Amino acid sequence: MASLQIQMVYLLCSIFLHFIALTTSQPELLYHHCLDKLGNYTANSTYQANLRRLLNSMYTDTEIDSGFYNFSYGENNNKVYAIALCRADVRPDTCRECINNSSIAITSLCPNQKEAIVGFEKCMLRYTGMPIFGQLEVEPSSSWYNLNFVSDINGFNKSLYSLLDRQRNQAAAGDSRLKYARGKISAPDFQTIYALSQCTPDLSQSQCSYCLYNASGVIPQCCRARQGGTVVLPSCNLRYEINQFYDGPVGEFPSSQDPSKGKQSVVIVIIVSAVISVILITCISIILRRKKPREDVKSADGIIDVESLRFDLETIRLATNNFSEANQVGKGGFGAVYKGTFPNGEDIAVKRLSRDSRQGELEFMNEILLVAKLKHKNLVTLRGFCFEQAERLLVYEFVPNLSLNSLIFDPVQRLQLDWEKRYIIIKGIARGLLYLHEDSRFRIIHRDLKTSNILLDEQMNPKISDFGMARLFAADQTQDNTKRVVGTLGYMPPEYVKHGKFSIKSDVFSFGVIVLEIVSGRTRSFRNGEDFEDLLTYAWKNWNQGTALNLIDPTLSVGSRNEMIRPGITPQACRACIKNASNSLLTLCPNFKEAIGGQDVGVQEQDYCMVRYANRFIFRLMEKVPYFWVYREINVTDVSGFNRSRSTLLDSLRDKAANSPYKYAMDQIAAPNFQTIYALVQCTPDLTESECRDL
Repeated sequence: MASLQIQMVYLLCSIFLHFIALTTSQPELLYHHCLDKLGNYTANSTYQANLRRLLNSMYTDTEIDSGFYNFSYGENNNKVYAIALCRADVRPDTCRECINNSSIAITSLCPNQKEAIVGFEKCMLRYTGMPIFGQLEVEPSSSWYNLNFVSDINGFNKSLYSLLDRQRNQAAAGDSRLKYARGKISAPDFQTIYALSQCTPDLSQSQCSYCLYNASGVIPQCCRARQGGTVVLPSCNLRYEINQFYDGPVGEFPSSQDPSKGKQSVVIVIIVSAVISVILITCISIILRRKKPREDVKSADGIIDVESLRFDLETIRLATNNFSEANQVGKGGFGAVYKGTFPNGEDIAVKRLSRDSRQGELEFMNEILLVAKLKHKNLVTLRGFCFEQAERLLVYEFVPNLSLNSLIFDPVQRLQLDWEKRYIIIKGIARGLLYLHEDSRFRIIHRDLKTSNILLDEQMNPKISDFGMARLFAADQTQDNTKRVVGTLGYMPPEYVKHGKFSIKSDVFSFGVIVLEIVSGRTRSFRNGEDFEDLLTYAWKNWNQGTALNLIDPTLSVGSRNEMIRPGITPQACRACIKNASNSLLTLCPNFKEAIGGQDVGVQEQDYCMVRYANRFIFRLMEKVPYFWVYREINVTDVSGFNRSRSTLLDSLRDKAANSPYKYAMDQIAAPNFQTIYALVQCTPDLTESECRDL
């Protein structure tokens, strides 16, 4: 009975959590300040060690569920103080993950400052060498605005400041766990303004009110006449938009409201919030107790320990022989790639970003935050990173065959890529994309899929790499827009290039271009005689003209094999038949460059599979010879009537098979003397409709 009750509570909690679950958003860095007021610390110093321990203890603390963290570590001049604040509508696990991202970002973007602040959409992290708990700070400030304008500026501002004034009082009246308010108000032109105001809860009521007052005073300078704006100070922040940007229900503040009704509303909101909080805390506690412990490098909720990813610069220098030219295995617009070896014999690849690299700080952080969370055999594994002495280094597993483009476009190297290997590469890339789009914890759009970002291991298995441009989608999100179009022309779909719209279809488009490059051995733009052509136009032209075979890489014509079996045969019987037929061909035709043969499947009489090989290209090539037949040694009595019925049936089946994707059809027809004719026709499915019909 007790077990059943626990299961029911667990089920109810799961349903409730699923109902109120927040959608996952891209961890986009919004601002950071590296402050020099207290000076810098040195590498491997006590201050640096204390800072790392402090940050690690913050995001691994699963006891705090209020979204506010106040920690300190160390003694005397090496003592470090830190505050982290999550938006109040954020779940505890999302909060901890945001703080984890902030910990990586703040030590990477501000590698030796004794004081720094960094902010993502849903959290803020700040550390310093001076006590900051209960200390009001209004500098430095950050702000940004919505690009769209309002039409009635005065009317909009009147509603906005009325809402912000109410929120300032409500947030300031909060307790030591939460000083937060959100709500909406009607505005001119049938618009609604949504706003959120929050202070770090270590402030007093007057300090919080003063901080938010200062934040609202920035709006005329940063965001005048805009439909939305955000102002962030070290001790508080506010944001407003004409669309709801926060999660959960909102309380509406009319233009005029009875104070007593307002108090009742606040009481109701507090009671409802308290009930929901109790349910949430209870559910989370039960679920966390029932979860098994994770690996040591992760916290209880799967957040990766930043210290497990960080390498010091000296370790990387030793591994790469101080970035010697002899160890350099590649170079691109981002910088150079070096092969390295750790003392334990493990080979690594180190991407050393140049100072003028196209991959800036945001892309560098994006790759760390995303790839560290992914694990799949067709994705490159990130071993760690280093951000020290102006060096930005990404450390990966070493993949010996380098990138696909170094093989497929080299006239000599691509000879080792026969069709079987190319097919394995295509399937592997598809599996990696499926994992990114559907099967991982996150839905990730790569946005820069191309042959140079496909690495090949010893068995020619592909691994997708370079996630600097990748974006995270919510589980039910289908597309997004961006004003910053990134990627490589030729691999990007038209709607992304022209309008900034991207989705999983964007990656599928890029994958299609890669497939064409693999099959043809041509780059997305190539010389055709004296002219240059782009591969997509060339492929489309040949497809329409019925000359699609022109796309095939000529080096693939040195060998080809075709196999066919009747549908309805089990895969196991099919594979066994093809294996036996292949062995028979090798035995019966030991010195022939071309052969064809059939094998009895063994399921029922005259069930055959066919195998054919040649030293020329035979895919999508219709051929009528050689041919063979077998027949039953039983005669019919009415030859003309039987033949007439048979011809009618075969004509019908020929059309059905030609129009079928499997190029296969079977049916029956009545014949003279109460007989029934059963028939089956089949073409190899690589033929076109007309080719199959004409056989």
